[in-house]
Amino acid sequence: MKKLLILIVLLLLGLEAPAQEGLDKVLSAKGYYTRVYQDRSLNKKAAKWLKRGEWRNGYHGADPDPSVNATEFYLQYQKNPEQWKALFQWLAKTDLLALPKGRHPIEGSSLVASVEDDVNGPLEKRGSESHYHHIDFQYVVKGVERFGILDHLTSKPNCSYRPDAIHYDYDVKRTKFLDSDPKHFFIFFPGDWHIAKVNSPKTNDQHIRVVVVKVDYKD
Repeated sequence: MKKLLILIVLLLLGLEAPAQEGLDKVLSAKGYYTRVYQDRSLNKKAAKWLKRGEWRNGYHGADPDPSVNATEFYLQYQKNPEQWKALFQWLAKTDLLALPKGRHPIEGSSLVASVEDDVNGPLEKRGSESHYHHIDFQYVVKGVERFGILDHLTSKPNCSYRPDAIHYDYDVKRTKFLDSDPKHFFIFFPGDWHIAKVNSPKTNDQHIRVVVVKVDYKD
């Protein structure tokens, strides 16, 4: 059963299933943390697109964190340019530090930005999640927020999917941890199972201000 589940996960991630004798090696590998595209020309095209900054729409306040899946970003931008253009235009003209906390409609779209003044907490008290129909755009504009990124092969859902979130049991030893800074934003696609607002060892002050926007995911 365990080997069958691994095969299913690999297929969902877009990976070629390994030979039967290679499954044990997969189990001991570093893990899979985001969707993988095997089309090298597509991956190269996406990387060049990301570097050129065609997506910025006048915004230069921060760059994508290196963890952002460039190919997913490229494909989703092509499928839903109106929302992405509206998001980055809003970022370009908005003072995110002066903006009152709460929900703010993004002009020219159905998007809403949630401005949250919050405090990080212990990992064991933070829930994991992923979404099927939305993409989490998260930008920590003040403070340091730690994110955990889950390994698909050693994580499993621990609840039913509702309304657009599912949560996981996971192996903390196989979890990647990333610390934010105001020079970078994060984008979590459905294939990025994550934990937010975790205490960061890089600072004594765990207070943060984060801007969260849920962009529609297009199949």
